[in-house]
Amino acid sequence: MQKRKLGRTGLEIAPLVFGGNVFGWTADEATSFAMLDRFVDAGLDAIDTADAYSRWVPGHQGGESETIIGKWLAANRSRRDRVTLITKVGVDLGPGKKGLSEQRILAAVEDSLRRMQTDVIDLYLSHYPDAETPIEETLGAYDKLLKAGKVRAIGCSNYDVPGLRAALDAAQTKGLPRYDVLQPEYNLIDRSSFENNLRELCINEELGVITYYSLASGFLSGKYRGEQDLGKSARGSRVAQYLNPRGMRILDALDKVAQAHGAKPAEVALAWLIAQRGVTAPIASATSVEQLESLIRSVQLTLTSEDLNLLDTASAP
Repeated sequence: MQKRKLGRTGLEIAPLVFGGNVFGWTADEATSFAMLDRFVDAGLDAIDTADAYSRWVPGHQGGESETIIGKWLAANRSRRDRVTLITKVGVDLGPGKKGLSEQRILAAVEDSLRRMQTDVIDLYLSHYPDAETPIEETLGAYDKLLKAGKVRAIGCSNYDVPGLRAALDAAQTKGLPRYDVLQPEYNLIDRSSFENNLRELCINEELGVITYYSLASGFLSGKYRGEQDLGKSARGSRVAQYLNPRGMRILDALDKVAQAHGAKPAEVALAWLIAQRGVTAPIASATSVEQLESLIRSVQLTLTSEDLNLLDTASAP
């Protein structure tokens, strides 16, 4: 599997990241273990999660995904050297457990390390910007973690151009570690927020980019063609907004390219992301080994310039 450099972090990953938000939510422990085994056996290596996954499920507190990953690693310690663990901090987990203050970060990292049963997190991300905490305090906390060897690299998710620029400038001015990876929402449906200057900033600053919602909550798989399909999964309510003429044009283009390659629309949508300038790897989730096999095939799919032009035209913002 061809690896890609993840910005200046020194890490290299395969061009597809497994989204661990499903672990303990729409994929039980046994299914999660089977998918993780197959993912690594296929030569893929990066797993993305967060301390907040899956707090939105009734009865959950957050940390369920990290806990399953930890149990999987504990069952076979040799797996740890084969994977890049990515997790995030900052989402509200209850009283005293939110934001990016030094106190919160230093406490949260210990919880994540314990749940994942590891002594180091490869990439630790600020899940969302925290307007109540000075960026210098946040980066200072990460500095302590990096020096203590508890984290190998840091990055951020959901930052816009001004926020990311301010964070990079603060790191340089104060002699603090900088965010070396961005995790933005980006896919064939949602293009403008990343392509509007954010991509150029990442390229110019040599940041790794790992995209989330890479399949637009499953819409780009093609299984949602009308309102009657919205009940097909727990994420159906999110895709209702895409059931419009532009969304249908994108699905039509995906169908054409998929048919030409003997592939599935989701595989084409991920291959399009993998081919995009500035993107290191997309994140994608699966809830069965069968679905995962399709994700794996996306890494092996090379789109032609004609394919890319068709998809670009159909999805133009």
